[in-house]
Amino acid sequence: MNKTIKSAAKFHPLAAAVMLACGAGLAHADAGLEEVTVTAQKREQSLQEVPVAVTAFNEDSLIENGVADLSDIQKLTPNTTLQVSRGTNSTLTAYIRGIGQQDPLWGFEPGVGIYVDDIYVARPQGAVMDVFDVERIEVLRGPQGTLYGKNTIGGAVKYVTKRLTGDTEFRIRGAIGSYNQRDIVLSGQTGLTDTAAIGFAVASYQRDGYGENLLTGADNYNKDILSGRVSLELNPTDTLWIRLAADSTKDDSNARFGFLMEDAPTGSETSPGSVYDHESNMPSDNSVETSGVSLTAEWQLSENLTVKSITASRSGETETNIDFDSISRPDFDVPAYYEDDQFTQEFQLSWSGEKSNLVSGIYYYEGTAKGSFDAVLGMYGITQNVSGSVDTESIAVYANYELALTDALNLTLGGRYTVDEKSADVFKGNYLGLYSPEFADRYDGEPAVATPYAILTDYSNSDEWGQFSPKVGFNYQLDEDTMVYASYSSGFKSGGFDMRGDASVMPETEDGYDPETADTYELGVKAELFNNRIRLNAAAFHTNYDDMQVTVQTFSEATQNFSSAVINAGKSEIQGLELEMMASITDRLTSNIVLGYTDTDYLEVIDGGVDVSDQWGAFQYSPAKTALGQLSYNIDAFEGSLVLNGSVSYRSEMQIYAAPSQLDVGSVTLFDAGVTYFSGDDKWQLSLQGKNLTDEEYRNAGYTAFGWITGYYGAPRTVALTGSYNF
Repeated sequence: MNKTIKSAAKFHPLAAAVMLACGAGLAHADAGLEEVTVTAQKREQSLQEVPVAVTAFNEDSLIENGVADLSDIQKLTPNTTLQVSRGTNSTLTAYIRGIGQQDPLWGFEPGVGIYVDDIYVARPQGAVMDVFDVERIEVLRGPQGTLYGKNTIGGAVKYVTKRLTGDTEFRIRGAIGSYNQRDIVLSGQTGLTDTAAIGFAVASYQRDGYGENLLTGADNYNKDILSGRVSLELNPTDTLWIRLAADSTKDDSNARFGFLMEDAPTGSETSPGSVYDHESNMPSDNSVETSGVSLTAEWQLSENLTVKSITASRSGETETNIDFDSISRPDFDVPAYYEDDQFTQEFQLSWSGEKSNLVSGIYYYEGTAKGSFDAVLGMYGITQNVSGSVDTESIAVYANYELALTDALNLTLGGRYTVDEKSADVFKGNYLGLYSPEFADRYDGEPAVATPYAILTDYSNSDEWGQFSPKVGFNYQLDEDTMVYASYSSGFKSGGFDMRGDASVMPETEDGYDPETADTYELGVKAELFNNRIRLNAAAFHTNYDDMQVTVQTFSEATQNFSSAVINAGKSEIQGLELEMMASITDRLTSNIVLGYTDTDYLEVIDGGVDVSDQWGAFQYSPAKTALGQLSYNIDAFEGSLVLNGSVSYRSEMQIYAAPSQLDVGSVTLFDAGVTYFSGDDKWQLSLQGKNLTDEEYRNAGYTAFGWITGYYGAPRTVALTGSYNF
C-alpha cells in the first residue's frame, strides 16, 4: 500500500489522500461493489474475468459522472485522449497509450477503433457521439487486432445500446444549464406482438457559444444537434434474435474558430480578450450529417454454439470552414467538405465447451471517403485546392480460442489475417485569385482564373496489403478473487495515399505509404479484495511501434512553398502503467482512483535521409500522466437515494504536433462535482452537475502555419440540471 500511495502522490496529492482514506476506512465497510459485465472478447463476461485492460461505464455511472458525450470519458480512463478535434464540433481525436490519429482528412485511418453495437465507424466525423439510449460504454486499451481488426492498434471504444424488453415504456429527459443549454431526449418502446418490439429515441442538444465572432456576433463553441434512433427487434423463437436499427445525426453547430494567440504577422490584428472569441472573415456555417442502418441476427444453434450476422451501412457528409489565422482577412482560409460511405458484413461463430471457448468469424468492409478543401492564401493572391477520393476493400478472417489448461491456468490463442486493397485519386493545384471554382459559389465570388496555373499532384494509384495480427496470452487464478495475466498482442493501422502529397516536390508520394504496426507485451492483475469491497485492476505494458506513418515537411526553392508527404519513417517504443481502484469504504461512501503513465520514445524518424528522432520529443495528444481521484456518497432521501459525487482529474503536459511547437500545452487540473437523485420507484432521476468548477483556462488543440498561431480551448465552468421521468 505504501508504494501505491507514493506513486499516486506523484500524480496529484488528492489521489494519495483518497487512497489513504480508503485504507483507513475499509475496516468499517460492509457493502460490496456491483459486478460489471463487458463484451471485450465479443461474448458477455465479468470485467474481472477478462484478461484485457478495459474500463466500462453503465448508464447510472454515466449519469452520476455527468457524461454528455464520448469526450467526457477521457478523464475517467487512464492513458486515454478522447476530445473534439480542432476547428470542429463533433469530429473525434482519439489516442490510447500514445497511439491514435489527429488528422481527420479523408484517406487517413484512425488508430483507435470506434464501434456502435459492434459496427465499426470508419470516419472520425460525427464520432463525438452524445450519450443517449445507451447501456454501457467500454474502453479497451492496447492493440485489439485479433477480434476487432485493423486501426485498433491503440485500442477500441465500444458504444453499446440497450436491447428492447417488449414492455410499453416512455421516457422524457431534459437539461438546462450554463450558456442557455437546453436539451431534450424522448425515448420509448412497446411490444407489437409476443415476439416483436419497437423502440425509438430522439434527442435535441442546444447551447449558446462560449464566445463569439467579434465582427458578426455569431456564436463560437455553440451546440445545435438533432439525433434519432429507431429499432425493431424480433424473437421468432427462443433461440433466434433479430434487430433492425437505423440512426441519424445532424450537427448544425457553428464552425469553431481558434483564438489568435500572437499578433498577426501580416497585419495589425491582436489577440481578442477571450480565448473563445475570434474575428474571422469566414462564415460560421457548418454541417455534419451521419446516418446508418444495420441488421443483426443471433441464432443459438445449440446450448454451446451460436452464430451471428451483422450487416451495416453508414454514410456521412460534412461542410465546414477552418480559419488558420482567425482574422478578418483571407490570409489562410480553408473551406472544406467530406463525404464517406461504408458497408460492412460480419459473420461470427461462438462455441463454448466445458474447458474452452472459441470466437471466430469473417469480416468484410467496403468504403469510399472523398473530399476537397481550399487553402486560400490571400496575402499571395492565390488558392491551393486539394481534392480526391479513396476506395477501400478489406476482408479478414479471425479466431480467438481460450483453453483451460488446469483449473487455475488458461491459455488464449488468437489470430486475424486481413487483406486490404485501396485505390486513390489525388489532385492538388494552384489557382490565381481567392477560392477555387469548386468553392467560389459558397462565397459568392469567382477566382481570377478558373483553371490552375500549376498542377502539383494529379494521379490515380492502388495498392494492396496483407497483414497477420496474432495474440497469445496466459491468465492464472491465484485464488477466487485474484487473477494475473500476461499477453502479447499485435495490430496494424492501414496504409494508404496522402491526399495532401505534393508530387512536384516529392514524387514518391504517388507510391503511397505502408501500414504501421504495434506489438504490445502486457502484464496485468485483476483483484477483488476485502470481501469484494475493493476492485483493483492494474497493467504494465511495453509496445514496439514500427513503420510509423510520419508527415514530413519539405521546402521547395522552386515554388517557395512547403509541401508534405506521409512516409513510413519511424520506429518507437511505448511503455507504461495503469491502475484503477474502486473501493466501497462504507455502505455509503465509495472512492475511485484512476492513474495512468505513458513513456514514449522515438527511436528513429528519417527525414531527408537524416534521423531527426532527437528533435521530436513526446508523442502528440499523449500526456505522460493522467489521474482521477473521486469520492461518491449515497444518502437515503425523499423515498429514494441521493448520490453526492466529487472528483479531480489531472493531465500532464501535452504535445499537439509530432514535433515540439509553440502550441504545446501545460498540465491541467479540473474539479467536477454533482448530486444525483434516484427515486425509489425508478421513475425519477435528477442530476445537478458542475464541471471545471475553478474555471480553468486550458488549451487542447491548435494550428500553426506561416507565423500564425491559433489555439482551441476546453470548456469553461458549466453547470447543468438534468432530469428524467419514466412513464
